[in-house]
Amino acid sequence: MAPFKKVLIANRGEIALRILRACHAMGIRTVAVHSTVDRNLKHVGMADESVCIGPAPANQSYLNVPAIIAAMEVTDAEAVHPGYGFLAENADFAERVEESGFTFIGPRAETIRLMGDKVSAINAMHQAGVPCVPGSNGPLNEDDRRSRKLADEIGYPVLIKAAAGGGGRGMRVVEDPDDLIRSISLTRQEAKSGFGDATVYMEKFLTNPRHVEVQVLADSHGNAVHLGERDCSMQRRHQKVIEEAPAPGITDEERERIGKICTDACKRIGYLGAGTFEFLYEDGEFYFIEMNTRIQVEHPVTECVTGLDLIRAQILAAAGEPLPFRQEDVHFQGHAIECRINAEDPEKFIPRPGTIEAFHAPGGPGVRVDSHIYDGYKVPPNYDSMIGKLITFGETREAAIERMRVALDEIVLRGVVTNIPLHQRLMQDSSFRQGGTNIHYLEKLLKT
Repeated sequence: MAPFKKVLIANRGEIALRILRACHAMGIRTVAVHSTVDRNLKHVGMADESVCIGPAPANQSYLNVPAIIAAMEVTDAEAVHPGYGFLAENADFAERVEESGFTFIGPRAETIRLMGDKVSAINAMHQAGVPCVPGSNGPLNEDDRRSRKLADEIGYPVLIKAAAGGGGRGMRVVEDPDDLIRSISLTRQEAKSGFGDATVYMEKFLTNPRHVEVQVLADSHGNAVHLGERDCSMQRRHQKVIEEAPAPGITDEERERIGKICTDACKRIGYLGAGTFEFLYEDGEFYFIEMNTRIQVEHPVTECVTGLDLIRAQILAAAGEPLPFRQEDVHFQGHAIECRINAEDPEKFIPRPGTIEAFHAPGGPGVRVDSHIYDGYKVPPNYDSMIGKLITFGETREAAIERMRVALDEIVLRGVVTNIPLHQRLMQDSSFRQGGTNIHYLEKLLKT
């Protein structure tokens, strides 16, 4: 018996199609909501029902909470899956959904709120025994002398971060003590303008870290498991470009240690569903930076190495079902790599919307394509430039890289400019092929 009769998908693009496929495989009927410019999206045509919720601008459609709640009411949907982005980590939305008598497929509103504020999240992780980056352990006040003393104790360079920030926004590196107070003030102003919250805090700026994250699943019965780690260090301006699992160089002992820390933290805060603990990893140590209380863009690489369906797991957890497996039942096999395919200039990274004249997806053993595009699809200028994800899997990291190299050569995507040439370059890059590059590597490479 299906856990829900009908689920509304409050998103667009490849993740909406991914959710729809999972629902249909579970015998769940689907409702697709869409903006006026997205009426021809693939998942909209495949859904059992569809509802237009507003014009192209996201704040009038995919961020329009009353319209989404109304769509659930008129279609008799029982639950809503928010995907990633848009309302996925909006505690007020999750609360409204539950108050309206529906189920939010994700963590409880209070958990999203707790982990959405970086200061409260770090405090919660400190209490849960999760290793954190040395920092102010709370917001900075207006006492300049205290801020200077904190920075001296932490050691330069330091990082000033907005408590409500995310996606690489709302942060500033300070290397010179003379720039500290000015940087705090500027970050406060940007935080107030960009997030509506001027709260900032301070952390040690690690000079050579990797970005390693741990995937977790938890149910409402007190059970939690980890599904290993991913390396997301290949990024530009804090935006991920390539992700892989497992992370190169992480030992089984390290995986077990940090995984248990994360699952223990999940139990302590009453976490529900899928989530990701994001860490900076340097010199064998993990430092917590934030938790994403949603499914991640890069979840397919974890699915490849574990054989598990994370969207299905989210839906079952939201329906109140216990996890069908324990930690000892989770086995890791092989290696997976994901390249984000964006409609953007591969050198300047400027979005390049347009009409896709021809699209051929690569195939063969160990090749997966998650994409909503098709011949004639018009890439709109209103949303994120990602138009698909190319994932390859192999028995070894070297095999996964070779399959990715071949798949990138095989893919045909005409009519729009994409970042495929960048991915082709990286698959040949000696440092990437060796593994273990830090988060600054790509930006430095692009400047050469």
